Amino acid sequence: MWSVKKIANAFFDIESKFNLNHEKIHGVYFWQLVRMYLYYDVARKLNTFGSAQQQSLTIIDKINSFLPFIKNSIKSNPFSGKDKVDVLIFDHPRKVMYQDQYRDIYTCFLTRYLEEYSKSYEIIESPYLNKHYTNKSKNIRYNDRILLGSYIHKKTNGIHFNDEEKELIQDIYNEFLIQFNIHMDNLEDIIKDHILNFEYEYEKYKKLILKKSPKQVYVVVAYENKALVAACQDLGVEVLELQHGTISNYHLGYSYPNEHIVNVNKNNTLSTIEYFPDKLLSFGDYWADACTYPIKKNNIIPLGYPYFEECSKDFVNIKKNKNQILFISQGVIGKYLSKFAYELLVKLNNRNVRFKIVYKLHPGEYENWKVNYPELLEASESSNFEVIDDSKTPLYKLFAESQYQVGAFSTAIYEGLQFDCKTFIVDLPGVEYVENLIEENIVRLVSSVNDLINNLDFTPKTYDKDYIFKSFDEDLFRKIIY
Repeated sequence: MWSVKKIANAFFDIESKFNLNHEKIHGVYFWQLVRMYLYYDVARKLNTFGSAQQQSLTIIDKINSFLPFIKNSIKSNPFSGKDKVDVLIFDHPRKVMYQDQYRDIYTCFLTRYLEEYSKSYEIIESPYLNKHYTNKSKNIRYNDRILLGSYIHKKTNGIHFNDEEKELIQDIYNEFLIQFNIHMDNLEDIIKDHILNFEYEYEKYKKLILKKSPKQVYVVVAYENKALVAACQDLGVEVLELQHGTISNYHLGYSYPNEHIVNVNKNNTLSTIEYFPDKLLSFGDYWADACTYPIKKNNIIPLGYPYFEECSKDFVNIKKNKNQILFISQGVIGKYLSKFAYELLVKLNNRNVRFKIVYKLHPGEYENWKVNYPELLEASESSNFEVIDDSKTPLYKLFAESQYQVGAFSTAIYEGLQFDCKTFIVDLPGVEYVENLIEENIVRLVSSVNDLINNLDFTPKTYDKDYIFKSFDEDLFRKIIY
């Protein structure tokens, strides 16, 4: 099986060979738009990653969601109103129940401090699975108008590649065939779709920025908002990304090992990676060295993770169940991890070793797990195996009461470490994301169920927890805010 590391390194080789990060098609740095999409597409085609297991939308779902898109485009149009703001926030679409209402856990603290500092702000919210979950507010506008317009623009317009552009696309196609033995027959369509989306959204975001005149724009998942980043940078507005997950040398949203901040292009002039935020506000100092970023190290600013800091306090005094094993699932590896959990249950029961196994599904797996994970369904019938398929039980409570956690490369693994969970990383695609933790003996890599059982007495290396998730640094945030 192809490893994540091997796929990522092949991508780095391809983009270096053709200088892809600095080539334009139709006036756009196209590779920046398709880089992550193609990486996941290749990983799925090579069976390195499975599908995200997220519930697919039926035709009826899409029809039913179209009318709300139109209604939201009119009633919560981000271009409506006349007020200028100090800060625009583009939050994470997925919301979590926090303080009795749905919130984005990565940006919710921003509003608290902005109000305290008497800074005006507006949140531009994108739907999650075609729905909005937050309570309506004068400070929230929906992004449906731009997203719907982009979809219509893409469906009603086309792009014609010139001979040089066609040659470059063919070179990429041939290289994918050589490197991965994959025919990317839809490569031209993928590039066209992403360019059309970018062109439309760039103009709309540029119009929005000019109208609202923010001094700063905060965004979560900047690699999925390239048009926004480009519009801000062309207008001289600072873009700051809030860390939302694990970053590693093999995360193509952040890692550019061949660039060294600047790169010499064909004209022998220095150029940087376009469409990348000006600053990254990280969870802690650990993340500054997590990968080779295309921005200077002093622009990776360890601000902290306020949501984790606040929520974890409620569970610090919970006594651990020394025989509880918590599995942290992810859609792309859930197929493998669920089988591993089932096998662990069987072997422990056969040895008359009484453990309680708790399998925490990712929200994207809630709807379809009984169909997608038959072994998990069978395991759930056992009295000492529990599947958590909703968000009612706080994840941090599960960490606090569990002696062990098992997973692959979820950000939740780092959170579980903060609760002193003995951590086992199953040797599945993506473990390279946490290779530093493995090398430092903070977690234990296991290749089989027997390997895990034989290492239950594993003693992890102690480390400075503040290094990964530091306490929120309000003094630093005051300096960041203009």
